[in-house]
Amino acid sequence: MANSDTEVVIVGGGAAGIAAGRRLAKAAIECLVVEARPRLGGRAWTVTGASGFALDLGCGWLHSADRNPWAAAALAQKRTIDKTPPPWDRPSLPIGFPLSEQEEFRKALHGFFARVGPAAKETDIAAAAMLEPNGRWNNLINAVGTYISGAELDRISARDFDAYDDSGVNWRVAQGYGATIVAHGEGLPVVFDCPVLQIDHHGKRLKIETAKGVITADQAIVTLPSAVLADKEFLFTPALPEKTESARGLPLGLADKLFVSLEKAEEFEPESHLFGRTDRIATATYNVRPFGRPLIECYFGGQLASELEAEGEGAFFDFAVSDLARLLGSDFPRRVKPLHIHRWGGDSFARGSYSYARPGMADCRSKLAALVDDRLFFAGEACSPDNFSTAHGGWLTGVAAADQAIAARRRQR
Repeated sequence: MANSDTEVVIVGGGAAGIAAGRRLAKAAIECLVVEARPRLGGRAWTVTGASGFALDLGCGWLHSADRNPWAAAALAQKRTIDKTPPPWDRPSLPIGFPLSEQEEFRKALHGFFARVGPAAKETDIAAAAMLEPNGRWNNLINAVGTYISGAELDRISARDFDAYDDSGVNWRVAQGYGATIVAHGEGLPVVFDCPVLQIDHHGKRLKIETAKGVITADQAIVTLPSAVLADKEFLFTPALPEKTESARGLPLGLADKLFVSLEKAEEFEPESHLFGRTDRIATATYNVRPFGRPLIECYFGGQLASELEAEGEGAFFDFAVSDLARLLGSDFPRRVKPLHIHRWGGDSFARGSYSYARPGMADCRSKLAALVDDRLFFAGEACSPDNFSTAHGGWLTGVAAADQAIAARRRQR
């Protein structure tokens, strides 16, 4: 790409950038999506490897599916929507976790959720303060917190945690959530392998310096993950310190998924579920035969995921095999082989999985989302006040940012 000119530059081709681009295209406004990766989708990524199945290494669940716009997009693409209730809504296999104890845990978990809301209205403290003192299930509740937010509860704002709005309806796309998001971006003008180095908003028009040249534009919609924005203090000229500080208040938690093949899978009911351990925070959870496939989806969150990433991809498989051998017998490891994993914390264009607010930082979302001078607009799941951590949060904020840009153009006329 040589130096070019457009009306609106969209920085980032993930869920938010794609949604923004589609909205601008519908309004007949010229735009250009600038993407650092060699693909669209960002943290939405479907791969198909030796297993022959579509595997979502990033987002995989249509959360709040009854009002999630990606569900309608998937149907429009004639994809298969699976409405099987998610593992967290069903009992786990009673291996090492009797059903009576599962019921005790569910009551303790619901009690924790019930305490977070009233406390969050008083002051923005850490969600961990809502755990029962010396509660038997505190470690497992904390582990669940790492699956939800990608971080342990002592690092998470209770107010932000409570602000998440979930309808409780969760579906999946058999052909891949990531593939659905990428397909929605087909036809948009995109430049790949093109990191943005600087956005100069000093002059009458914006100058966006990229690895492939300079783009001149009237406006820009920035959809970079908050963890990337937090590290790019000199991305904007003049500097926008409030944006940098807001992004730092919204780090990305970590949730990594390992898929392994499973021989003699018919021994298990489809969508069976196991916790690796119930007595500690650093535990994985296992979804056996997702979609009825001969696979196990192994889920790692928070500090555990971070430590395993530091050891390398093989550490995830070793950890899972140790868990499964202890639960299912010493011969079980012979039945599984690693298929796919992506270390999102080590991904330089993501630096994590999805955002959470630090204690006292819940208001950072609105600050990050605020427009600047009717020329710079911000989108992405971290900008959503109540649908953060999700691909539909990306869609909604992308459309909102595009609508802000459209309205600003009309005012300027």
